[in-house]
Amino acid sequence: MPKYILKRIVNLLPTLFIVAIIIFAVTRIIPGNPAATLLGPQASIEEIEKMTIEMGLDKSYLEQFSSYLKNLLVGDLGYSYAYNMNVSELIMQRFPNTIVLTLSALLIALLIGIPAGIISAYKRNTMTDYIVMVISLVGVSMPVFWLGVMLVLVFSVNMGILPATGMGNWSEGPDVFFRHLILPSITLATIPMANFARITRSSMLEVLSQDYIRTARAKGLKEHVVIWKHALKNALNPILSVLGMQVAGLLGGSVLTETIFSWPGMGRLITDAIDRRDYGVVQGVVIFIALIYVLTNLMIDILYKVVNPKITYEGGAK
Repeated sequence: MPKYILKRIVNLLPTLFIVAIIIFAVTRIIPGNPAATLLGPQASIEEIEKMTIEMGLDKSYLEQFSSYLKNLLVGDLGYSYAYNMNVSELIMQRFPNTIVLTLSALLIALLIGIPAGIISAYKRNTMTDYIVMVISLVGVSMPVFWLGVMLVLVFSVNMGILPATGMGNWSEGPDVFFRHLILPSITLATIPMANFARITRSSMLEVLSQDYIRTARAKGLKEHVVIWKHALKNALNPILSVLGMQVAGLLGGSVLTETIFSWPGMGRLITDAIDRRDYGVVQGVVIFIALIYVLTNLMIDILYKVVNPKITYEGGAK
């Protein structure tokens, strides 16, 4: 296990290097001069040229990338001229807000998606199964931006029971905070919820057909013990795989959700940075999300070993 973890950590470097190359290239393809965008339409040519030099944009792409890479190696994600602060500090201000939204959406997805998948598998080929699968298909296919707008229209505009935008301040009371959290959490949780339901159903169907499940039932064990203790435990590995991807997907998917609901997280930060041509913020946030993604998948691999000790990382199952 320690050797495997060390190997995976070493393998992070090429992945992050490739991400750094891609995001650097993409930011340079975006039309417009960042210095001119930052200074505004009233800026003179001399002011724009001075800011261009200050931002290092007068250098060749190779020189810019080399400088960017050197900074990354020492943990420097760059500087935001739009916010006049280091990108790492800016991320640390916004990241907790994104984590709150991501974890609440993940909790909703797990608490609804996994039980729905279990029930669907247990009630295979019944009306309950068909309803769960149709709802899951609709959930996976539903655009996040459309769902967010519809929720705002129904619960905020028409019914007026939930706030449409912003993040409630905890000092104003827990009820204010949670009321602001409900709509963006549901919006962000819809697709993961549907994915959890589908993968749980598929995995449970495979496990429920195994001989040891029939043996457990033949011994007279209660059905809920067979389902929750024996079947679900052995069906967890595919669910954990989806969990790792969904955590990363939630962080990436929060861009649209945070934009719709004006949630002050990293998703909103990166959209504002793109509008302002703030290269430092765009590059820093993408690198940070990539790092979270690979670390999350590493933790999921470690959880495999905890859930199923028979798994070995050198050569499959014992």
